[in-house]
Amino acid sequence: MTNSDRIKVLLADDHRMVREALRAVLEPECEIVAEAATGEEAVALTIRTKPNVVVMDIGMPGTGGLAAARHIGRQAPAARVLVLSQYDDQEYVMEALAEAQVAGYLVKNEAASEMLSEVRAVHRGKRYLSPSIAPIVLARLGRADQNRAGSPLTPREREVIRLIAEGATTKEIAARLAISPKTAQAHRENLKLKLNVRSTAEIVRYAIRHKLVRVD
Repeated sequence: MTNSDRIKVLLADDHRMVREALRAVLEPECEIVAEAATGEEAVALTIRTKPNVVVMDIGMPGTGGLAAARHIGRQAPAARVLVLSQYDDQEYVMEALAEAQVAGYLVKNEAASEMLSEVRAVHRGKRYLSPSIAPIVLARLGRADQNRAGSPLTPREREVIRLIAEGATTKEIAARLAISPKTAQAHRENLKLKLNVRSTAEIVRYAIRHKLVRVD
C-alpha cells in the first residue's frame, strides 16, 4: 500500500500510552499524521495536517472531545471525527451523534477489535457504532422517527418545553420538576429528536409557534 492510499489519521487522547496503542493497531494501513493531548491541540492540528479521520477521546482536559469535534466540524469539515470513549451510556452517544455530529462512536474496551474497521467505515463516509451500543441507539432513533411522524408531546415534555422557553437551565428544570439533572438533560435531547430541531432556540420557537408559552 502506497502512502497516497493510506488513510490519514490524527490521534487525540491525553494518555500517551493510549495513543501508542492506537498507533500500533492502525499502522501500517493508516498514516498517523499527528497526535494531540488536548482538545485545543486536536483542533489546531486537524486544521494544519488535514487528516481524513480524527480519533478523539471524549474526556480530554481543557476543551473536551465533543466540543473539539464541534470546532472541527466548523473549521475542518472534511475531517471525519470518530469518538473514543469509556462511556457506553446512550445519553453520551446521542449527544455525540446529534450535537457534535461525529461520524462514529467506539467504546474503549472494544477498541482493539473494532478500531481499524471503524476508521475504514467513517473514511468511506459511513457512520459506525460500537457493536455493544448500536442496537440501543438504533432503537432509540427509531422511536424518535415515530415520534416525529406525529405523536403528541407527553405532559412531562410539555412541562419541560415550557421551562426551556422560560429560560430555565437544566439544573433549574430538574429542581422544578423534582427529577435528576441527567433526566432533565435527557428530556432536552429527546425533545430535539422528537421535534427534529438542533438547538434550544429552535425549541423555544416551537413552543411559541404552538402556543405552549405566553408571549406578552
